[in-house]
Amino acid sequence: MNNREFIAQRTAKFFQDGDVVNLGIGMPTMCLDYLPEGIDIWIESENGVLGLSGAPENEADGDIDIVDASGRVSTIREGAACFSSFDSFGLIRGGHVAATVLGAYEVDQEGNLANWMVPGKTCAGMGGAMDLVSGAKSVIIMTEHCDKYGKSKILKKCTLPLTAANEVDYIVTELCVLHRTEKGLVLEELAPNVTVEEVVSKTDADLIIPEKIGSMV
Repeated sequence: MNNREFIAQRTAKFFQDGDVVNLGIGMPTMCLDYLPEGIDIWIESENGVLGLSGAPENEADGDIDIVDASGRVSTIREGAACFSSFDSFGLIRGGHVAATVLGAYEVDQEGNLANWMVPGKTCAGMGGAMDLVSGAKSVIIMTEHCDKYGKSKILKKCTLPLTAANEVDYIVTELCVLHRTEKGLVLEELAPNVTVEEVVSKTDADLIIPEKIGSMV
């Protein structure tokens, strides 16, 4: 199991049976492959559907009129519903999404998130992310702990344009699970064979280290 798969497996454990969940583009969609036994969730997409069930086994067999938020051909489950984008954002803003799972360029100890643009680079726009992080009951960030240059993505303060301020609840990386509380970022779980010292050395943010730390598996 690679890092991304491990992160998706742990993130999927947050979901409760019957939850309405929004999975962001990229790594978050992998959570569908790792749902715990007995957990059935409803995937909502801001383009106007409740009940997405992932990409078809053979893309050629898919219906091009059924797509996820990133425009990729998807399938829908029995009982799914399609509706206008207007109604979809009403559902999101009305607090009916139990959890939204998103990737990040940066996330910080104050719960700030930057995941929509890097200045000077082409971007598609913020999309529905700003509504999701303010409307969902729980905001979970899936990200590798450091970028490709080895720089921590978990900072004291975000430097990129924000998607949202003070909205992140949990951060899941290949090293640990962090929980943002009123007192700061708490190191709640460690991956196998990962030490507190390693996490601290690879994290720019200040961490609260409790006496007991759980395991991600």
